[in-house]
Amino acid sequence: MQVVIYAGQSDVRRSMALLWRSPQDDGDRTAPGPKPELSVDLVVDTAIAVADEQGMGALSMKAVGARLGRTAMSLYTYVASKNELIELMYDQAFGELADAAEQAEPRPWREATTAWAQRLWDFYLRHPWTLEVSQARPVLGPNEYRLFESMAAVLEEAGLAPDQIRSTFGSLFTMVRGFVQTAAESRQAPLVTGQPEDEWWYGRSGQLEDVAPDFTERFPVLSRMAESGAFGNEDPTEPYLEQEAWETFRFGLEALLDGVRARIGTAGS
Repeated sequence: MQVVIYAGQSDVRRSMALLWRSPQDDGDRTAPGPKPELSVDLVVDTAIAVADEQGMGALSMKAVGARLGRTAMSLYTYVASKNELIELMYDQAFGELADAAEQAEPRPWREATTAWAQRLWDFYLRHPWTLEVSQARPVLGPNEYRLFESMAAVLEEAGLAPDQIRSTFGSLFTMVRGFVQTAAESRQAPLVTGQPEDEWWYGRSGQLEDVAPDFTERFPVLSRMAESGAFGNEDPTEPYLEQEAWETFRFGLEALLDGVRARIGTAGS
């Protein structure tokens, strides 16, 4: 079962100061000794590399310290706890996405929104551990706000009212996150289980004829869908569920944007 990580379990004043690099941030203190000094950014970037390569389960102060050639205890000069480290990692990782959004060329709102969603999708597949950080209690770091601002500006320019912008952003963000969760898990499944994707599907679905000989009668619509190729794998080199998640997401995105278009210019109505 995936562990859900809630932000805000570390010292709130210290963690918020570090996230925003405010004057209260004491994370720039230098470490004693002959080795090159560390910094909060270096510790966080190293932790992101560990999580990207090995997953959140492998993340520890000891693992980060080992990669830096330091002890775990030496890192506490910069980051007070693992919870604080995860909050900093989460927001710092989102910096690359916020940079890309702010540097994107101006486009019509629908193209810009689609490109923004595509970048978010790709981001989650590069950093699947970020999906373990709950949105119920967000980190509230600067890069999260930059990402929200970039999409809000597109939607405001399109003509949506403030409450419509909020709802559209929430729908879009949650849609991407929900569908990409399946895609990310599909990528990880062969590594975790040791069983290739196609072997699992053929092995398990192949049992249906034996255990449910009346499957077609019980599920006639699904059977007709299967016969039409609706569940086909267009690219055998890609995990089936990852393809399905992407195709379903794009269908939902187009439907969402059709609805947004219908609401443009209806502020106050």
